[in-house]
Amino acid sequence: MRTILCIFFLPACLLGGVFEDQVVPILERSCLKCHGGEKTKGKVDFSGILTELDAGDHLDLWETVVEVVELGEMPPEDENPLSPDEKKGIRGWHEEFLKLPVETAIPVFRPRRLSANEYRNTLRSLFGFDLEVGIARAEQTESGDKSLILKILPPDPPGKSGFFNDTHSTPLSSSLLENYTYLAGISLDRLFSIQGKDSLARMTGQNEDWNGEITPDLAKKIVRSFLPRIFRRSVKEERIKLVFEQLEGKKGKALVAGLKFEFKAALISPEFLYRGFLAKQDENKNRQPVDPFELAERLSYFLWEDMPDEELFESAGDGSLLEKGEVGRQIERMLTDSRARNLSESFGVQLLGLSSIDDQIKNNPIHLHALRTQPRDFLHYLFTEDRPIMELLDSNVTFVNQSTSGFYGNDRKRLAPFHKPRGIERQRTMNQRLEIKEAEGRGGILTMPSILSMNHGPILRGTWVLRTILGVRLGEPPGDVPPIKPPLRGKKMTFRERFEAHRENVTCARCHEKIDPIGFALDGYDKNGRYLLASYHNRGNQPPIDTSGKLPSGEEFKDFEGLKRILTTTKREQVIRNLTKQILSYALGRKLGRGDQGVVDKITVKATLENSSWKELLIEVANSASFREIVFK
Repeated sequence: MRTILCIFFLPACLLGGVFEDQVVPILERSCLKCHGGEKTKGKVDFSGILTELDAGDHLDLWETVVEVVELGEMPPEDENPLSPDEKKGIRGWHEEFLKLPVETAIPVFRPRRLSANEYRNTLRSLFGFDLEVGIARAEQTESGDKSLILKILPPDPPGKSGFFNDTHSTPLSSSLLENYTYLAGISLDRLFSIQGKDSLARMTGQNEDWNGEITPDLAKKIVRSFLPRIFRRSVKEERIKLVFEQLEGKKGKALVAGLKFEFKAALISPEFLYRGFLAKQDENKNRQPVDPFELAERLSYFLWEDMPDEELFESAGDGSLLEKGEVGRQIERMLTDSRARNLSESFGVQLLGLSSIDDQIKNNPIHLHALRTQPRDFLHYLFTEDRPIMELLDSNVTFVNQSTSGFYGNDRKRLAPFHKPRGIERQRTMNQRLEIKEAEGRGGILTMPSILSMNHGPILRGTWVLRTILGVRLGEPPGDVPPIKPPLRGKKMTFRERFEAHRENVTCARCHEKIDPIGFALDGYDKNGRYLLASYHNRGNQPPIDTSGKLPSGEEFKDFEGLKRILTTTKREQVIRNLTKQILSYALGRKLGRGDQGVVDKITVKATLENSSWKELLIEVANSASFREIVFK
């Protein structure tokens, strides 16, 4: 794997206009040939980095530049090496670059469109019902979402942050607006029908004897109740009165038609479809705290992917949400709500790339369901039960069902018995919480069968851990990578032994020095996640499995347990920093910039020193300047 970052910096600190005057010409002369001209090796492109402000938008790239230069990985061997003074200069420039006033780097706030899942959840909370496709399913075996909304709306591509809720690059289009108009229409039709009577009654406080008739007085009550919830903030009386004027003199079907028209207009307006569109701006300030309704919205979509509930809305309305400690109290409450499941189902799935599990199992929906749900249930447990952050990697608690229990040896005997319904041959089953006492080679996310099977093989496993857990930036392998040679006829060789010859290629060795030790530490698990080194497993005449290794930092380990100790001790801060970056980026719905670096540093140091829990990390993120402040043009 060869990520070329051929950067020849001047040894002086390059700041301000010096970046444009001296760094950019160096990039053009020494780097664009491979990274931004006709080629963009390793997905590294310097062609768009023309100013220091541009550099601030690629903070992760510059961190990698400093790292590979310090390690001597770049420039490549066929180029002139950097002198010690030049390396020192690069490091010094980067350090000073990060110290520049954050006001010059905080991204200007831009409203963003609700993601498909946010829209689905918001519409369900607004109306009190979900729109589902009318397709019969065999619930015992089938999985998948029945939402009509998710069937109609196009899937959101990941934004620059890598998360689907980062919709800045996919704004509202005419075809998307048509979809929103259709969905708003059928939702309103159902609300004002016999089917929606209960939802409408709850919305307006009607009793069980209500006959469903919409009177002019009740219509006004519906408007006052529904319109603020659509806009997720209080609505000025002038706006309410404009709607009343449109309904004046109408009754019966005409009145209902008028209500539908006004609400549909609101539901396809940017005020509803965009997050933060109504955030209040102080004309005298560019940078300011978010208003309480914007804060409530940020909290609810962060933890729930949904609009604020009544309590959060009231807390914003009376201003108490801005009081010291109130955000933490609200987060504690919100994590006990069933909607907190979205944090693991959305953020957790995207963080760990769990959708890749679907690519591994094609013809066994029962087992696929089990592999899908195990890590999600585990993440939900970590997020909502105040568990330490590092239990992601080392925990004696897991979640298994009938399909995954076989991976956990005698521990599965403590599961509650499952009784299959008569006439059902195979059935999906719910996961049960299981304490790991005897199962060998288990504990934490890295040893779950789903993670191991979706990353079968030491190279994929090592790459996944580096990128996902440690936050190491790796380029894509070059197209001319030679294949791994098969063993000589009659000679038994492990994959690791065969791979040693492959690593002799200098082009490949640079990245594999990082990947291989981690990947081969997990080579004790087969492609399905079965632990091959368990004491009860007889390997017969198979060659021994070597899971020892040495990291580029010099740390050595004998097996995966040794590697896990390194990850949870000396690499602890690196792991927490990466997780902090990811969860802050998800919470903000955007890629982090240099202005967020101070927030990341502060949270990382505190979480590392205090052995913080996931709940404490969520609270720190929500109380950070990046989350609670806003910058207008």
